[in-house]
Amino acid sequence: MKLSIKRCGAIVIVILVIVTSLMIHHQHTYFNQNTTINGVRVGGLNTKQAFNKVKTAKRLNRVYLNGQLIYSGAPSNSGIQDSQERQMTRLQKKQRTFFPSKKKQALILTPADNPADRKNALQTAVTNALQRMNQGRQRPVDAYAQLKDNQVSIVPAKAGDMYDPADVMRQFNQQAAQGTIRITAHHMHPLSASSATVQHEKTQLQNLQKRAVTYTVAGKAYHLTAAQIITTATYQHGKYQFDLHKLNSSINRINRQQATLGRSFKFKTPTGKWITTSNKGTYGWKISKTKAQQSFTTALEKNQSKVNAANDIYGKGYYTGGTGYGKKANDGIGKTYAVISIADQHAWFYRNGKRVFDADIVTGSNKPGDRTPHGVWYIMYKQSPSVLKGSNDDGSKYSSKVKYWSQFTNSGCGFHDAPWRTDWSKTAYLKTNSVTKGGSHGCANMKPADAPKGYQALEVHEPVIVY
Repeated sequence: MKLSIKRCGAIVIVILVIVTSLMIHHQHTYFNQNTTINGVRVGGLNTKQAFNKVKTAKRLNRVYLNGQLIYSGAPSNSGIQDSQERQMTRLQKKQRTFFPSKKKQALILTPADNPADRKNALQTAVTNALQRMNQGRQRPVDAYAQLKDNQVSIVPAKAGDMYDPADVMRQFNQQAAQGTIRITAHHMHPLSASSATVQHEKTQLQNLQKRAVTYTVAGKAYHLTAAQIITTATYQHGKYQFDLHKLNSSINRINRQQATLGRSFKFKTPTGKWITTSNKGTYGWKISKTKAQQSFTTALEKNQSKVNAANDIYGKGYYTGGTGYGKKANDGIGKTYAVISIADQHAWFYRNGKRVFDADIVTGSNKPGDRTPHGVWYIMYKQSPSVLKGSNDDGSKYSSKVKYWSQFTNSGCGFHDAPWRTDWSKTAYLKTNSVTKGGSHGCANMKPADAPKGYQALEVHEPVIVY
């Protein structure tokens, strides 16, 4: 009796081993039911049979969007080539289960021969159909975090009814190899306020809120907090977006305290007299609000705590980068400059605080349009030799060759030699302008013997004080 039970048990085990082996062999050789490859049913077929069926199947080239046929092309070959048979084994392994399964599985064997014009035609049909479906529909708006008035809050999402193009194209690409493509368009869903993405944005803005920047302007430091810099800020798709108009009030204050462009200067003349210059000149610098906002944007993005204003200044005239930045002596004029006294008809040239040359000159005639303008200007450029061109008082044109030319106003005034001049008196500028006598058209005429020294004493961008 005992031997009989043992024998039966052994037989059962052998049967189980045989059945299991057969099942394992079957599962490693045949495709499960409800498995498709490129839309072709291959359930119950081995890899060889499945490959032949998929290879010889015709592609109908039909596209359905939300159940409606939107494209129907002529049937075409599968595009599968003999060299791809090994890939079928990998697909069989991909869908393989230990026990037979009725789970639907749609596998893709990308055709080696998949003409681009076929895919483009199908894709264009999908794109055009989706555009028609989305006409008049509203795109949803994601929730987003915002820093405003020094408070971080979340702006709630707004729902929409637009279909999601990215999801549609994802489905299309997954099925592009199939003869029949079935796509279901879904509505786009906005990011919710509680999403991990929006919460991360909130954290980034809270960190931004704690930042501060030290702004160094001509050696003086200004400590500005985020609350003083940022009007509004967002952080989306890994990037900050700033509105820094609040920074403008600080820039205005700094410009009032330090900028020299467009203001008068207190200056001691070579004759020892203290004067306040005209504010009409082009010499000086000022902080550009636009440039400052760009510099602060970079600093905030990179969490830099220091910004130098040297890159943010601007000026007027021929050179727009600003002149005299950082100079303290002579109320911001510095120690290298030229001086023109209209009353004395004389010019002085200083370098590093020392007078290197001076000479009598003849300035513009005492007539509107020809007067040498008062103010603090700067040497725009130097040229040797040069040709001066302009109009005489009678409207005729002139063209005069000079050996030395140093322009300092936008209107064309500058230092130059005047070999044609015969009247070098102190009162020549008070007379009516003529070719050889009277004042100039605004320039500082120099004697031919003095012009080379004056030219050598001048530097580009150095100030020229006219009083």
